[in-house]
Amino acid sequence: MGTDAAIFRTLGKQTAMRTDQYNSRWLNDPSFIHAELIPDSAERNDDKLYFFFRERSAETSQSPAVYARIGRICLNDDGGHCCLVNKWSTFLKARLVCSVPGEDGIETHFDELQDVFVQQTQDVRNPVIYAVFTSSGSVFRGSAVCVYSMADIRMVFNGPFAHKEGPNYQWMPFSGKMPYPRPGTCPGGTFTPSMKSTKDYPDEVINFMRSHPLMYQAVYPLQRRPLVVRTGAPYRLTTVAVDQVDAADGRYEVLFLGTDRGTVQKVIVLPKDDQEMEELMLEEVEVFKEPAPVKTMTISSKRQQLYVASAVGVTHLSLHRCQAYGAACADCCLARDPYCAWDGQACSRYTASSKRRSRRQDVRHGNPIRQCRGFNSNANKNAVESVQYGVAGSAAFLECQPRSPQATVKWLFQRDPSDRRREIRAEDRFLRTEQGLLLRALQLSDRGLYSCTATENNFKHVVTRVQLHVLGRDAVHAALFPPPAASAPPPAGAGPPTPSYQELAQLLAQPEVGLIHQYCQGYWRHVPPSPREAPGVPRPPDPQDQKKARNRRHHPPDT
Repeated sequence: MGTDAAIFRTLGKQTAMRTDQYNSRWLNDPSFIHAELIPDSAERNDDKLYFFFRERSAETSQSPAVYARIGRICLNDDGGHCCLVNKWSTFLKARLVCSVPGEDGIETHFDELQDVFVQQTQDVRNPVIYAVFTSSGSVFRGSAVCVYSMADIRMVFNGPFAHKEGPNYQWMPFSGKMPYPRPGTCPGGTFTPSMKSTKDYPDEVINFMRSHPLMYQAVYPLQRRPLVVRTGAPYRLTTVAVDQVDAADGRYEVLFLGTDRGTVQKVIVLPKDDQEMEELMLEEVEVFKEPAPVKTMTISSKRQQLYVASAVGVTHLSLHRCQAYGAACADCCLARDPYCAWDGQACSRYTASSKRRSRRQDVRHGNPIRQCRGFNSNANKNAVESVQYGVAGSAAFLECQPRSPQATVKWLFQRDPSDRRREIRAEDRFLRTEQGLLLRALQLSDRGLYSCTATENNFKHVVTRVQLHVLGRDAVHAALFPPPAASAPPPAGAGPPTPSYQELAQLLAQPEVGLIHQYCQGYWRHVPPSPREAPGVPRPPDPQDQKKARNRRHHPPDT
């Protein structure tokens, strides 16, 4: 005997109900994700309960495929009189499609439904449905977020029923005579005011429902494509929560996306042109000390907090952390965070009721040249300046992490104040990474001023300046091992003098040493093992746990 999956109603004054038992046409090894009560009209008897789940598909003859489903049941369903007694007599389901159309007409599908968020609107009958999907199988790994309208969902449920017929017993739209009332219609509603219960439905309606629970057409997302897509990433999306934010230039939906590595991404999607959208990741936050997949998320608009749960615990973080975008108007504007605006002194929470005239915000375009007029004179003064030392023949790492992940980074080099600045391009000795610039096999000619510049939306500013001093090997050896004083010859048999700990720390414990070590670990991890490498010799540890996105911040869980 197989698993008996069912949708039950056991509480309340109404009759206990369930789906048809051991009927794979209704439910075929389902995994339930979410349920939501959504009114259909002003008539309460039309109210329906919508279910979101995934199950093994019966529509394909290939290997068992998993499809995402949306199902619905009338709240006042009492079952049939002779058939489907104490069983749902209004249960219908349809496929929920989330796919990327290809140039050759073949679509890439994301069928594994993971989470659903229902965004309420002013019209309670027409909320917006956000759903997270992942791809099936191991060949292609990806995640996507699709958005659906209730108008499209209702159109599918009002469309043709799926029916098998023909010589090959294929799925086709039902073209026969439709019984009255239409299967799936709620009793006592807008279209059946004279029928007070599903027990009053004719037997042909109940029998049709039992054998035809599936709709022929599928529900497609808005624009027939995903809102957010992740492919080739070392993680998968697991959950979604959406907050509506009023900004100076309109209302925006901010998406909070949980991942299976325990992070939360904060994303907005802006219209790029008539057909395409532009996705902006504002930040990515590590919410747990130990990586664990995010299971659920809930937004508290009153407290302005996002509550995040996983198998290891529950924590919360603020919906907005404007101070993290820096102390410059340009950085605040380039962040393009609907929650934040420049108030003349700092990047702070934007409120539509604020009476400050100096509030600067441009989410759609992020143009600091226009928005920060009068504040840009100090943009380059906020650049971090530092001094680093390197030894000829060794390596040095110059760190530069712009606050905006959308910025284009360039490195400029100036040997002395009288020399022209020139751009550093990638070559054998220079390697540009997301964290900065790696200089390999330092030469004495590499000494000078290095400037890291970030350009976004035609606005250019200096992120950091590093004055690099390159020491020759002889000079370093002389500093660490000075010749003995003439008045005090070393005793016979004595070795070279031992350098002090402070001298070694000053020269070797530069802040970039850890980043160089991290890069080298990542480099050797991708290099194929040498034929001369002895079996069983451990490779360097996997640096994946040490890698952090340049816009990721650690957020310790609250206790």
